[in-house]
Amino acid sequence: MEKKLSYRWLLFVSVAFVTLTFIGFFIFFQYSREREFKAELMNVRLQDCNKEIYGEINDVADIHVLNSIIQTYASCHDLSALRLTVIRDDGRVLFDNQDTAFLKMENHLNRDEVQQALQNGSGFSINRISETLDRNYFYSATYFKQAHMVIRSSIPYDDGLSDALQADRLFLYFALLVTLLIVFILFLFSKKMAAYVQQLRDFVEKAEKGEEYNSDLISEYPDKDLGEISKHLVNVYKNLKSTKEALITEKEEQARLKHQLTQNIAHELKTPVCSIQGFLETILDNDTMDEETKRQFLQRCLAQSNRLTNLLRDISVLTRLDEASQMMEMESVDIASVVQTIQKETALEIEKQNMHFVDLLPSSLILNGNASSIYSVFRNLTDNAIAYAGEGTTITIRCTGEDENFYYFSFADNGIGVGEEHLTRLFERFYRVDKGRSRKLGGTGLGLAIVKNAIIFHHGTISARNVPGGGLEFIFNLKKVIA
Repeated sequence: MEKKLSYRWLLFVSVAFVTLTFIGFFIFFQYSREREFKAELMNVRLQDCNKEIYGEINDVADIHVLNSIIQTYASCHDLSALRLTVIRDDGRVLFDNQDTAFLKMENHLNRDEVQQALQNGSGFSINRISETLDRNYFYSATYFKQAHMVIRSSIPYDDGLSDALQADRLFLYFALLVTLLIVFILFLFSKKMAAYVQQLRDFVEKAEKGEEYNSDLISEYPDKDLGEISKHLVNVYKNLKSTKEALITEKEEQARLKHQLTQNIAHELKTPVCSIQGFLETILDNDTMDEETKRQFLQRCLAQSNRLTNLLRDISVLTRLDEASQMMEMESVDIASVVQTIQKETALEIEKQNMHFVDLLPSSLILNGNASSIYSVFRNLTDNAIAYAGEGTTITIRCTGEDENFYYFSFADNGIGVGEEHLTRLFERFYRVDKGRSRKLGGTGLGLAIVKNAIIFHHGTISARNVPGGGLEFIFNLKKVIA
């Protein structure tokens, strides 16, 4: 089986290859540029020769005088073996100081440096062989348009000139030293990075197996890049682990609450069922029971049956709010109209208790929500006040304000209120301040729980407080639009 490179060596080889490739191209570029620069310097020197010669022979017509001037200039110049050639712009050679048979030379119009000079004013050619002298030269030509001539100076391209045009070897040695230093630094860097990666690998393997991981090792990560990624990864793992533990705890709590709720429901259902069963058995077992007593027993059965019906209805409403809220229909709800309907429906009970119902809601409270649950909020609060506020009390409903998203409400009575220790538990399912009195009045113990869940469904909150002057006040808000 083929052995794979470790991350350390893979990282080192990859980065070293890219770095060395870059350095190689840089050295080649710099080396070429230095050669070109030195060639340009040589070309400038030869161009100066061309211009100086032109200045001296411009007005000379005698070939012998021309020869004397050029030979003297070449012999006195510091460039050894300097060759000077005078060429007409049609390519015919007029003079060459190193070839006495210059008049018989072939046409020079096709020479590279001559072509460049005719087109650009000047030109040069490096290491081109002379077809006349069979020797390599460095040529530099200058075109003097007004005289219709090209003056070309050249020197032999020998070992001395070749060395002079080469790039400085010190630069190459320096580049090699820098390259070795960079490779060494890359080696150390890849070793350190490989240690970090191995640390991450150990963490991932332990996380996958569910083993504990020493989080103190995180401090050994570098401050940036991989270190930050590593810390974030470990923190994400910790958060996921904590979330998982919290979910397990939440599920256990939900299971406990569900078990408790099931027991409460069973207990609450058992009471009216047992009462109905007991009354019916008494009627069936007593043939001599008079009609009036039998009627009283049947009325009690009906009352317990109504209580059972209300209990099942409230359980159904709570279940729908808890588990099927996404299936509830949304529509435009006129809250003022809902409260007016409830006031009419409870008018007889309110009158019987000698109570007063004060509706201070404005007529333009419209929200987009579930009509049934909005009705449940105000109906259950009203029923709760009728049952527990006391005779001769007043129920007051008002909108205390609104903003861009919510309506804010107050539902208060001026009755007896409740003990402070009960305020935080009023919205628990089946919680009763006075259990005996609640059952006597026919309450299911779910009314305020329904109120809270319906308000939560409308993205609101609710709280209860005792009014300083006496009574109980519910403060809540409802979102105007439920998507």
